[in-house]
Amino acid sequence: MPTATLVSFRLGGGDGVSVESAKWARALGELGWTVTTVAGSGPVDLLLPGLAMDAPDPPTLSEVDDALAAADLVVVENLCSLPLNPGAARVVAGACAGRPAILHHHDLPWQRPHLAHFPPPPDDPQWAHVTINDLSRRDLDARGIAATTVYNTFDPDPPKGDRVRTRAALGVPPQERLLLQPTRALARKNVAGGLSLAASVDGAYWLLGPAEDGYGPELDRLVAGTPCPVHLGFPTGDISIADAYAACDVVVLPSTWEGFGNPSVESATYRRPLAIGSYPVAAELAAFGFRWFDSAEPRPLAAWLGDPDAQLLSHNHRVARTHFNRADLPARLAEVIDRIRSPRG
Repeated sequence: MPTATLVSFRLGGGDGVSVESAKWARALGELGWTVTTVAGSGPVDLLLPGLAMDAPDPPTLSEVDDALAAADLVVVENLCSLPLNPGAARVVAGACAGRPAILHHHDLPWQRPHLAHFPPPPDDPQWAHVTINDLSRRDLDARGIAATTVYNTFDPDPPKGDRVRTRAALGVPPQERLLLQPTRALARKNVAGGLSLAASVDGAYWLLGPAEDGYGPELDRLVAGTPCPVHLGFPTGDISIADAYAACDVVVLPSTWEGFGNPSVESATYRRPLAIGSYPVAAELAAFGFRWFDSAEPRPLAAWLGDPDAQLLSHNHRVARTHFNRADLPARLAEVIDRIRSPRG
C-alpha cells in the first residue's frame, strides 16, 4: 500500500485544520493509502517540535527528510499556506521539492491583515494546490498558481447528542433559548456579535472553544459586560460536539473572516438554524442554497424562534447532503492525486 504523510503545525485537535485533515486521512485510507502524521504538536505519529507555530527554531532539512522518507505522497496542511512559522515552511517546501505533494490551503497570507506582506505559497511542478473555497483559488490563480477547490465535507447524518443531559450540565433551564458559538475566541470570531445576538433574542450564549492569541482579557471584558447568561467551554469531559449541537436552539457564527467556517454546514447536518456574519466566504457558501439568518439582524431570528419552521431545517440539511457530503471526498481526492501522477502538458 502506498503511504501518504500529512504534515502541519499541529494535528489531532479541535481546530479547523486538524478536523479537516482527519477527514482527508480517512478518505485517503478509503482509497487504499496508509496514512501517517507529522506535526509540531498534537497526538501524531511523529512529533517534530520545530514545526509548531510557536517554535523558537525550525526543524532541520535532514529531520524533515527523514520524517518524509517513507511517503509516496505528502499532504501539507496549511503549513506552507499561512506564515505562522516561515522557517518551518521553507524547510518543508525544500523537503517536498520534486516529489508528489498536495498543498492544502485553509488560509492564505493576504487574508490576515498582519500577514499580508508575506509572499504567496511556494510552488513546484510536482505539487497540486487545493483550496477550501473558490475565493482562495481565484486569489492563487491571480498570482500564477493553479489550484483546485475541494470544499470541506461533513457527515450528513452525525450522531444524535443528548440535549437534556447537556443542558443540565450547563445549568440551562429547559425553556431557555441557548445560542451556541462552536468556535474558539479570537478577534475575527466576533464574540461581541454573538453575545449581542443572544441578548437581543432573550437567550443564553455558549462559546465552545478557548481564547487564543492573547484574546483572553478581551473575552473577560465582553463577558463581564453582557446582560445575558454566558457559558464557556465544555461543562464536563464527556460532553461531545454532537451534544453541544443537540443542546442549542441556534448556532451562531458571527465571524468577520473564516476560510470556510465549519459551523455553517455543521449546523445544517445537526438540523439547527444558523445566524451567520457577512464574511466573504459565507456568501460563496450561501450560493449553494442555504437559508440562514443574519447575525447582525436579530428580529428575523426572533420571529423564527417564536414560530419555528421545520422546513427551513430540512432544506438546509438537503443542501449540506448534496454539496458537502463526506462520502464524496475520496473521489475528489482521487482526481487531485491522478493529476499529480499524470504527465503535465
